[in-house]
Amino acid sequence: MLTNIPGYPRIGSQRELKKACEQYWAGKISLERLELTARELRKENWTFLQAAGIDLIPSNDFSFYDQILDMSIALGVVPSRFKALQDTLANPTCLELYFAMARGYQKNNFDITAMEMTKWFDTNYHYIVPEFEIVQQYHLHRPKCVEEFLEARRLGITTKPVLTGLVTFILSGKIKDNHLTTSQVLQQLLPVYLQLLTSLQEAGAEWVQIDEPILVTDLDPTARELFHTTYHAISQAVPALKILLTTYFGGLEENTALAVQLPVQALHIDLVRAPEQLDSVLAALPEDKLLSLGVIDGRNIWKNNHATSLALINKALQQTGGHRLMLGTSCSLLHVPYDLEVETGLQPEIRQWMAFAKQKVAELRELQEIIAGNDQLLIANENSMDNRKIASIIHRPAVKARLEKITPADMQRHNIFALRQPLQHAALQLPLFPTTTIGSFPQTTEIRRLRADLKKGLITTETYEADLRNAITTTIHKQESLGLDVLVHGEFERNDMVEYFGEQLDGFAFTQNGWVQSYGTRCVKPPVIFGDVQRPGPMTVTWSRYAQSLTSKPVKGMLTGPITILQWSFVRNDQPRMNTAFQLALAIRDEVQDLEDAGISVIQVDEPALREGLPLRKAAHATWLEQAVKAFRLAVSTVSDTTQIHTHMCYAAFNDIIEHIAAMDADVITIETSRSQMELLEAFAQFRYPNEIGPGVYDIHSPRVPTVAEMEALLQKAVQLLPARSIWVNPDCGLKTRQWPETEMALRNMVTAARHMRLTASH
Repeated sequence: MLTNIPGYPRIGSQRELKKACEQYWAGKISLERLELTARELRKENWTFLQAAGIDLIPSNDFSFYDQILDMSIALGVVPSRFKALQDTLANPTCLELYFAMARGYQKNNFDITAMEMTKWFDTNYHYIVPEFEIVQQYHLHRPKCVEEFLEARRLGITTKPVLTGLVTFILSGKIKDNHLTTSQVLQQLLPVYLQLLTSLQEAGAEWVQIDEPILVTDLDPTARELFHTTYHAISQAVPALKILLTTYFGGLEENTALAVQLPVQALHIDLVRAPEQLDSVLAALPEDKLLSLGVIDGRNIWKNNHATSLALINKALQQTGGHRLMLGTSCSLLHVPYDLEVETGLQPEIRQWMAFAKQKVAELRELQEIIAGNDQLLIANENSMDNRKIASIIHRPAVKARLEKITPADMQRHNIFALRQPLQHAALQLPLFPTTTIGSFPQTTEIRRLRADLKKGLITTETYEADLRNAITTTIHKQESLGLDVLVHGEFERNDMVEYFGEQLDGFAFTQNGWVQSYGTRCVKPPVIFGDVQRPGPMTVTWSRYAQSLTSKPVKGMLTGPITILQWSFVRNDQPRMNTAFQLALAIRDEVQDLEDAGISVIQVDEPALREGLPLRKAAHATWLEQAVKAFRLAVSTVSDTTQIHTHMCYAAFNDIIEHIAAMDADVITIETSRSQMELLEAFAQFRYPNEIGPGVYDIHSPRVPTVAEMEALLQKAVQLLPARSIWVNPDCGLKTRQWPETEMALRNMVTAARHMRLTASH
């Protein structure tokens, strides 16, 4: 059986790509140096996979920012607002245009907003959303996939180029003109896509992986027709290529017949997320097709249960024979860290249950050896699985007992929002269009060094805390001088909005280098939830109480919600995920109560990942959302009516979950709407969302500073959709990644825009 890796991490084991890109943006290194770093990382991955004996080694899974943006550049899907910039560049496909599309562009007399960004299916990876306009003329631009295939071949390594499937690419994009259809977009793009494949065929590629994860979602007849049109055209245009059609993140279900009948040579399925699909796929698979079995989890860090995988493999062997099978990871290993071997700080008992990207590659080889008769490997794996089931560090009877005592009353505020709202307005005395931020302020080099020095033992806890108090004091005074109405303490003590809380909760473990890419150069180090979760003591109260003592204005207590902690961690796979979510909710509930007792009257419990956790199939939505809403309400419902509960969500389509967002019953929700020009707000207006809402008026993921007029225009759109008394004014996300000068300019403009709106409303 061939071994197949759908993709491999690309940021570098020490985040070399992140650092190089950011140095390039800052003008500290040349383009040549950046590209050299990229080549070194690609070489490292390819040589490792070759040495590990992997048969189908991926190429073009590398990206400087995002693989969907790569495809947009390759096919010439460049929004018209970038056309003037593109015309000024000597090389119209250079990285300057590429990064401008991702991050926006505000120099050389240009001021261009970035493209929209959203989550890739149900992951925490963000992609740059393709934009399709009638005026676009598509042409094959830089064939990056060909260049990287040839680059690997010069190293003596034959790779399998990886391309985003054209149907997934189109359906994951946004049509900007009402008269344009997906079918028309396909007609325009398909010839260019075929040129790309032809270039790979001419370069000597044998296998090409085409990723079509959209096949594990609900497809309408038009989408199905897109698949038929696309793949029959591919089979005719590049007959010498072997196409590996790759699906992941779920099961094919009713799309099984469609997938197996497409004219491709092999099909990859995710048997971690959807092991039950194997029977239907085997029953429908034509005898001339190969089947790639995704049996190693590409999205979590737990050691593979070989017995479970072998049951699936043996079933497939009995029905097809080994010559028609491949063994692979469930999806790209982009979603897991590089190497467990460097994690010397992990508790050995926990570490023995884990596997990162390099270890998952080794697990594929182990499965091959076990199938060939190596029983010792299987016995060792079974012993590890058994050891984990009974480990005392995992199971806490008191936590399980508390979970069983939860009642519906624990998930209800004392009164409905209509009764709470006037009490909160009277208590807080805020103006119309109150201004606030999402929570974090710039994490400067000095702040990051402060935390690092404490961890290394270079400074005392007293020095660390004194410096943090100084940073909080400065930030409170800056917010007051800017004229913000509801302040925050800045979150300078927090390395990450999830990791910070996990470090103070029982049941969590942490890595030193367990980085994964979230978007662009943004990398996160997800905590590992290995056991039952509980809160030993207060986590944020000291800093919130101190910040509130500095001002008469309300200062928000800032917490991360249970669903977001769940989604942005590597979660134990030995109990239902929702059990873990409710354990987290109880821990946050205790913190919320302590904040209120400390005099904090506004408490924000962020749930940016609530939409992300939604199952890919609509039939499963209701159950997930009901449980997620219950977890949130369990976390916040202990407070009095006068305490205002905020939540924050970003980069999500809300139309189909709006009633559940309303059911969360947060007094105020802040959302990302700036990149979409307030489009997302329409869902709240059509639903008649009853509570208050802060539509983000500027994009913090771009370094450009928006003007007062821009933000005021967005707020004018908002008041056409929602009552003015319900609208808050805020950025679309936290300001952690920004610099102070641009932050202050943007917030000053934001406050000015809010004041203009108040004057307009008063007249």
